[in-house]
Amino acid sequence: MTGTEIMLRAIELAKKAAELDEVPVGAVVVKDGEIVGEGFNRRETGKNALAHAELEAIDNACKRLGGWRLHQCEIYVTLEPCPMCTGAIINSRLKRIVFGAYDPKAGSVGSVVNLCDLPYNHKPEIQGGFMREQCSSLLTEFFARLRERRKQEGH
Repeated sequence: MTGTEIMLRAIELAKKAAELDEVPVGAVVVKDGEIVGEGFNRRETGKNALAHAELEAIDNACKRLGGWRLHQCEIYVTLEPCPMCTGAIINSRLKRIVFGAYDPKAGSVGSVVNLCDLPYNHKPEIQGGFMREQCSSLLTEFFARLRERRKQEGH
């Protein structure tokens, strides 16, 4: 699969999250161009702060590959990873992070801070802004719908 095809899959997963009224974030872990793990945001439906797309995709990849070291894998995610997810990416030894939309409030691979610049024992490559417009529009549309719904409900 190409990088574009992989990110399109992450976008599909983000749309699944949006259908559940979750913030639309999707993540895909690939090894040699083959998908080995997928996930999408489920914090609200799961009532769990850990239910981020990246953590779900990493967990799936670890189970499928039979180990926690994902040094031969890359992760594609529609939104720049937060501190928790960046920590999981570093700890799982993913070789590369490719993300779409930047996150000026919690982005931890460049926007607020770059945790990968700290002297940890692993430093993944980072490619930000890949298919940025498609990924950003998911979030913009989701939050516009949410604000409109809250306005109609009188909140």
